[in-house]
Parts: sequence; C-alpha cells; structure tokens
Amino acid sequence: MSAGAKTAADRLPDEGWPLAPVVHWLVREGRLIATLPEFVDAVCDKLTQAGLSLWRFRIGFRTIHPQLLAMGVLWVRGSPTRLINARHGIEQSDDYVGSPIQYVFEKGVPLRRRLDRLDATKDHGVLHSIARAGATDYLALPLRFSQGAVNVLILATDAPAGFAEDEVNDLTRFADYLAPVIEVFATRQLAVSLLETYVGPRTGQRVLQGTIKRGDGECIFAAMWFSDLRDFTPLTESLPIPELLQTLNDYFELVAAAVTARGGEILRFIGDAMLIVFPSQDESHVADACTAALESAQDAFSALATLNHRRRRAGKPEIRFGVGLHVGEVIYGNVGAPNRLDFTVMGPAVNRTARLESLTKAVDTPLLMSAEFTRHIGVPVRSLGHHAMKGVATPQEVFSLARAFP
Repeated sequence: MSAGAKTAADRLPDEGWPLAPVVHWLVREGRLIATLPEFVDAVCDKLTQAGLSLWRFRIGFRTIHPQLLAMGVLWVRGSPTRLINARHGIEQSDDYVGSPIQYVFEKGVPLRRRLDRLDATKDHGVLHSIARAGATDYLALPLRFSQGAVNVLILATDAPAGFAEDEVNDLTRFADYLAPVIEVFATRQLAVSLLETYVGPRTGQRVLQGTIKRGDGECIFAAMWFSDLRDFTPLTESLPIPELLQTLNDYFELVAAAVTARGGEILRFIGDAMLIVFPSQDESHVADACTAALESAQDAFSALATLNHRRRRAGKPEIRFGVGLHVGEVIYGNVGAPNRLDFTVMGPAVNRTARLESLTKAVDTPLLMSAEFTRHIGVPVRSLGHHAMKGVATPQEVFSLARAFP
C-alpha cells in the first residue's frame, strides 16, 4: 500500500453501498452512545433496517485486567443484550479450544460456516449449539484495533438460505468501519474496569468524572475499618513465597467479600493491612454506615472460622486478624506528587481507626470499636476501659461486642 493510500476506515463510503447509511450513522451518531450494550442494540437495529436478517451479533475484545481475559457483548434477536466476561483460564477450556473465536483471535482471518452443513466430528460444539437454536449461517470476522490487536465480530442469521455472498462481502467491509468505534468503547470499558479493580468503584467513578487534580477532594462522614494480619512477620519467615502470597490473598479475598457486599470500599492495601471506608450520604445516615461496617466484620469473622477449619485440615497455619472500627469526618481526595497521586481518606479519624486495630492485640480481642462508633449501632457492647493511643492527647475508651466475639 502506498504512503498516500487509504483504508476503508479512513473514508466514508458512497451512498450506493447498501451499508453506507449504517456507516454514516456509525461515525456521526452511533459513536456518541453512552454504553456498549446500547450501541450494539442500535447497530443491530440499523443493520436490520438495511436488509440484513441478523439473528445473533457478538463482539469480543481482549483486555488488560487481573481477572478477565476478554470482554464483549452478545445480542440475540428477541433477548436482552448482555455483557460477556471471559475469565483468565478460559483459553484452556473446551469452550475456547478449537472454537471460531480462537481461530479468528490467533489467525486474524475471517471464518464462515454454513450451519446446515456441519461435520459432527470436526466442527466445534459452539457451532452445533447455535445451529440447534435455529441459525443457518455463521460468520466470524477480525476487528483490528490500533497497534495490531485482533479482536472478533461474530454474526449469525436464521434466513433459510443463510448469508448471500454479497452480504458476506458487505459485512467484511463493514467490520473495518466498526473496529475503530468498538476500540473507543473497549478502551473506555477497560479504563472503568481497571479503576474499579485498583481504586474501587466509587473512587473510580470520581476519577472518570474529573476529580483528578492534586488537591481535589471533599469532607465526608464515614465509618472506617482498619484491619491487620496477626503474626505476619513470623509467616514471612516460615512460609514459602507462593504459600505466603496465597495466605495474603485468602485474607484479602475474605475481607473484600464481606465489606463490598455491604457497600464498603477498599481504599488501600498497606502490606498486610487494609483501609476500608463505608461512606454516609450525610450525618443523618451515619448509623447505616456503622451498621454496615459492623455486620461486615461479623460476616468476615464467620467466614474466617470456616476458612481456618480447612487450613487446619490441610496442615496450614491459621489466619488471624484484628479490626478497628471508628466513625467521623474525613477528607476524601487526591494527594501525592505531581505525577503520582493517591486517592484516599485522611484526617484524625483515620489515625484513630488504625490505633484501635493496634489495641486489639493488647486487649486480646479481634474487634474494637470507638465510643463514637458504638453510639450509632443498635447492639449491646461492653467497655474495655480507657487506653492511650499514639498521637491522641488523652486515653480513649474502647468497646467490644457484649457477647464473646467472634
């Protein structure tokens, strides 16, 4: 191709092409649709209006994500459009190995199969499944993103004669126009996923909405959680590195499952410690945030008992951790160097939460609450006396639940 040559995606097609109206809509209006499922719904509607008998339309794209290998959207006529996430490890599964998706991902070329002419011994099970559902023809096309990434567009029809040859050529050409728009959606979805994974969903949304400058922030009321593993230093000395990492991940996963189910957001992992916030809409809803934090702690310690039973049976050391719960006003925002920021909570209330957790060792109880926190919960508590806290001028009264805990 000469230096001045253009691909199909570099210019709009003339109006004589059957799919030209769809492409004109794509680059002018379609690309402005807010979400990928809504976009796919609209694309399928436009293709149908252009005369295509679509029964199934699927987009899949690889992603950089700690849990997901690929993401995508599936449209089937008459059914709700839905997001599809493929987790790492699926590439070793029977659903993927030998599938049309694998073929297009790895070879970067189209694949077409008439579904009324399948070979029971050679064709992948997904093709037989789609054929049984009523489809007659199947077309998988590469979607080429910038920097050479190959992703996939899959179309199927239930027209008795399948796709006409002209329709196959039109759809192959259409994929060139569709790819850059899908790449924008994929990049946006990837940004959301990564932010939710690394900074949490609430903070991720704030970043995407523009709270990104150093010093951006606000004062909020929140219940706070600080937890820390017991005997972590001896574990680092005695456990092989893979087992140590697995122990940490078991602990983090257990706590995360308990707190996120009740609206908590993990703000920071600090070695083997976790700082978690349960924001309140305003001061009148603080009791809801405190109740959520306490019930999360109860859930976490209940799950820990089950996990430790399995670990004992496997000859592994038990996991133990302490939790401090406090409530107060904190600064929620961006701090750091000009080129390296951290979105976190700051203020005296955060310090007191961490000090409460430290005291759990001294008073030999896994859960401690501040006096301020206990005023917002409706369960019996017992005082464990006044204790000095580093950085706090006067001794503070601390509480545990009235019943034995956990």
